Parts: sequence; C-alpha cells; structure tokens
Amino acid sequence: MENLIALLVAAPLLGAAVLLCGGRALDRVGHLLGTALAAASFVIAAVLFSGLLDRSPEDRSLSQHLFSWIPVEGFRADVAFQLDQLSMTFVLLISGVGTLIHIYSIGYMEHDERRRRFFGYLNLFLAAMLLLVLADNYLLLYVGWEGVGLASYLLIGFWQHKPSAATAAKKAFLVNRVGDMGLSIAIMLMFTTFGTFAFGPVLDSAGDTGEGKLTAIGLMLLLAACGKSAQVPLQSWLGDAMEGPTPVSALIHAATMVTAGVYLIVRSGAIFNGAPDAQLVVTIVGAVTLMFGAIVGCAKDDIKKALAGSTMSQIGYMILAAGLGPIGYVFAIMHLVTHGFFKAGLFLGAGSVMHGMNDEVDMRKYGALRKYMPVTFVTFGLGYLAIIGFPGLSGFFSKDKIIEAAFAKGGTEGWILGSVALLGAAITAFYMTRVMIMTFFGEKRWQPDADGHEPHPHESPSSMTIPMIVLAVGSVFAGGFFSIGDRFLHWLEPVTGHDHGDAPISAGAVTGATMVCLVIGVGLAWLLYGRREVPVVAPRGSLLTRAARRDLLQDDFNHVVLVRGGEHLTRSLVYVDHTLVDGVVNGTAASVGGLSGRLRKLQNGYVRSYAVSMFGGAALIVAATLLMRAV
Repeated sequence: MENLIALLVAAPLLGAAVLLCGGRALDRVGHLLGTALAAASFVIAAVLFSGLLDRSPEDRSLSQHLFSWIPVEGFRADVAFQLDQLSMTFVLLISGVGTLIHIYSIGYMEHDERRRRFFGYLNLFLAAMLLLVLADNYLLLYVGWEGVGLASYLLIGFWQHKPSAATAAKKAFLVNRVGDMGLSIAIMLMFTTFGTFAFGPVLDSAGDTGEGKLTAIGLMLLLAACGKSAQVPLQSWLGDAMEGPTPVSALIHAATMVTAGVYLIVRSGAIFNGAPDAQLVVTIVGAVTLMFGAIVGCAKDDIKKALAGSTMSQIGYMILAAGLGPIGYVFAIMHLVTHGFFKAGLFLGAGSVMHGMNDEVDMRKYGALRKYMPVTFVTFGLGYLAIIGFPGLSGFFSKDKIIEAAFAKGGTEGWILGSVALLGAAITAFYMTRVMIMTFFGEKRWQPDADGHEPHPHESPSSMTIPMIVLAVGSVFAGGFFSIGDRFLHWLEPVTGHDHGDAPISAGAVTGATMVCLVIGVGLAWLLYGRREVPVVAPRGSLLTRAARRDLLQDDFNHVVLVRGGEHLTRSLVYVDHTLVDGVVNGTAASVGGLSGRLRKLQNGYVRSYAVSMFGGAALIVAATLLMRAV
C-alpha cells in the first residue's frame, strides 16, 4: 500500500504537465482530463485512508522512499513521503475539495478560451500542496511550499490582461517570499542544530535541545506560516488575491494554500512545545489576525473580499489554537477541515451569484436573489450558518472547541485569549449576516451597466450547483460526525498529542456565552441591514469603517514603512556610494594620475635634463657627506 503514496502527487502533476505542454490539441478535453486526474488522486487517498483504518492507532504511519535527492558526505536529502493521520487528513481535504472545485470550474470557466491552461494550473496547485503535506522532511516540504507559491501566482494573475490581477499576483508572490525566507532560515537552523531536516530525527530530538535554539526555529517557522496563511503582519496579499477567478479563491482560501501555515505549526509541534515564548507569539498573532480579519470583513461591499476577510479571521482561530500547544492542536485541524467545507461552499456560492449577475461583486447591487437562485441561496445559507457557529452545524463544534481550549490555557493568558475568541465569534455572526442579508434578502437593487444591459439573475448550471450541494452537506454534518465519541480527537492524538488543560469555566458556560455572542451579532446586523433600506452607494461611514474599507490601512502602512522606507534607504545607499565609496576610489585614482603626470615630466628624453639631474643628485650627495663629517 505504501507504493500508492507517490501516486497521490503524480496524478495531478501528470495532469499539469500534459495540459501545460500538450498544446491546443487538448483544448476540448483539457478540463475533463484535469478533473479526472484530480479525482484519481482523491480515489487513491480514499484507498489509503481505508488501509490506515484497518491498522491500530499506533501503527497508522506509512512511508515511501523514492530516491536520494542530494547524497553527499555530511548532507543527505531524500525524496520520501510520510503518510500518517495528520497528513492523511490534509490529503483527503485537498484532493476532495480540490476535485469539487475542478468540477465547478468546468461550468464557471466554460467560455474562457484559456480554460485548458487554467486546469493545468489547478492540477499544479494540487500537486504542490500534496507534496507539501506528504513530505517526510522539511527540505522536500520547502519544494512543495514554493510550488504552491508559484501556482498561486499563476492562478491569481490568470486574467493578466487586467492590471489589477497582474498586480495582485505579484503582490501575493512578493509578500510570500518574505515568509519563505523564514522557512529557509528555519531549515538551516535545523541542520546546524540537529544535523538533519527529516521530521523524525528533528522532532524526536527537540526535547533535548536548548530553548533558545528552539525559539529561534519556532519564530522562523511562524514567519513562514504568516506568509502562506495571511496572518499579521504578512496578510496584505489575501484580499487582492480575489482578482483571480472565483474557483481560485475557493481553492486558495478553503483547503489549500492558507492552511499550509497551520499544518507547518502543528507538524512542528515538538519544536513549539519546547519553546513557550514562540508559542506565546503564535497565539498573539492568531488572536490579532482573528480580530483584524473580522473587522475588515464588516466593511467590505465586495462579496469576495468580505469572504477574504472572513478567511483571514478563521485562519486566525486556527493559528491561535495551534499556539495553545497540545491543548489546541487537534481543534486547530478540526476547524481547518470544517472550514474547508463551508468556506469553499461560500466562495463557490459567491461565484454562482456573480455568474448570475454579470460578474457584479458589489453586494449593494444585489438583493432578493433568494427568489432567483434558490439552490445557491440554500447552499450559501447553510455555509453561513456553519461559519457563525449555529447549533448542530460544523462550525458550532469546531470553533467552540477552540474557544474552550483558549480558556483552558489557564491564567490571565487564557482569559484574554478566550475573550478575544468570543468577541471574534460575535463579529463573525455580524459580518456574515450582513453578507447574507445584502445578497439574498430585501428588495432588488441591481441596475443596468454602462452599456444599458440589466442583469438577469438565474441559477447556475448543475456542474456548479452539485459541488455546492456536496460542500453544503459537509458544512452541516462534518463537525457533528467528528465530535461523536471524540473520534477526530482519537484519530489525531497519536500524532499531535492532546492535553485537556485547566479550564476555569465549564464547556456548557462557554457554549452559552458563544450563543449569546451569536445572537448579538446576528441581531445587530439585522437591525442595521435587515430593517433598513440598503443604499446602492455606500455612505461615508465612521473613521473605523473607512479604515476597514482600506483593510485597516495595511497597504498604507506597508507603503509608508516598507516602500517609502526602502526608497529612502536606497537613496541613502546611493548617496554613500557616490560620495564616500566613489569619492575614495576616484580620489585615489586622481591622486595617482596627478602624481604620475608630475613624475612623467622628469622622463622627457632630453640628455641635458638628465645631465642636470645627475649633477644635482651628485651635488646633494657631496653636500650630505660634508654635512655628516662636520657633525
């Protein structure tokens, strides 16, 4: 069964190679081939999952060594895979949700003349992400990590004829390079500390290593996670990534790229367990990003950017949970999986709305769409109920567990983190209810476009609605299924470990407080948007609202501190180069040239000049000799 692991990556990688190199001859069948190979990867994953279930919990780990990549003295890098409970969870999510997004894209990209290339990029994305989670060492993980960055650049900028899309792709690529430097430095530190970068030796030896070294490695891994998972301070690329086709948004934001940072931290749990300071920084980053994304989501009128703020916030929940250590590792992954269902469904639902509204993204120009798009309304609505934590749906089970784990951290830190998580739940209920009301309720507000064409909203084709229905089912039942008998906890515990912590309040009290927050958030959104007429043009709003519309000035901050700061630094370096460095070099050259010019006059070729020189030299020698005798 171990021999099947490589096929998980090989299937979509083959699809990418064929579709991107096969030429226009594949235009008619490229989308089908790409979808079939993504589905093949999911089928292989299901077979491997079944095989793992037949083993005892302590023996659910498979490995496959393909070849030695860099075999030199004192340095060895292998291309080898490791499939355990943690990587299996990600493989099922990536290949399963990825296949649904491929199917959805068949209808969504039907009229795009570059559809074959788009499916090639989708296959490349899946292959890179699967390589990332299946690698058995950090160096091979880095290859998948960079592959995901490349594929995201290609997908976000797929419509490169739009300057905004090309700019968004470059922004995502460059911001992620900052995080990638963190991962590369962490790998170097691992090799100098442990003599290897294979998961087994590194994580097994972490407990015997000094806290200072583990803290340094942990902080570098966190920097990498901040880039890929769009956490503060490297979150600025996520909203602009909406410039890509909607299936890209669903793929990046739900089950793949933004979850890579969570996987990295949980996989490296032994390192963070030995570095409490690094763990504390992880929880702070998660808590800050949780609030940051939620506030941004409250002010966005672009439906996809509102959901992007939501993704940032929900990943913040996962990072917070991962920073809690064994108390939260399992629940970080559990929320990651449930989020993969309902957030993918929400993004595909947003794409369905855009499909029926001539690609309009402004929710202020929607309204009453539940009458025209009933399937989209129901599936989107179930995803909405799941993400706000409505009782019985997936988010209720996974997000509540993170809030409980935050309180279980104990002490002042636990109270602060738990309170922030509760406040985030209230804001989540507010901004998602706002999205729901502005899109599907009230009176219709759409208007003719610049050419006088008025949108005629209609339901999307079955190739788009079927994946939405499947994801809606997962949004409803996944959390409850995982919670029965703590089966998800028992599934992951052999890999991640688990600690119940010391909760100062009961789980029932936490659930009650969460429900109060949910009601407050929903009620406030209903008062502001359900009982009032939604203006087609957004009002000026408060100072906080205006700042949130500008992503809480994150781009302004980056421009002033990094861009302008970089410009000033560059000018300073140029000034130093021109005045100091060039001054020294040019001054030395001028001095040598001047001296040479003066010395050259002594070598003029005239015998009389040489005779005078010889006479003068002889006179000086005689004078010096007489002077010395006199003394």
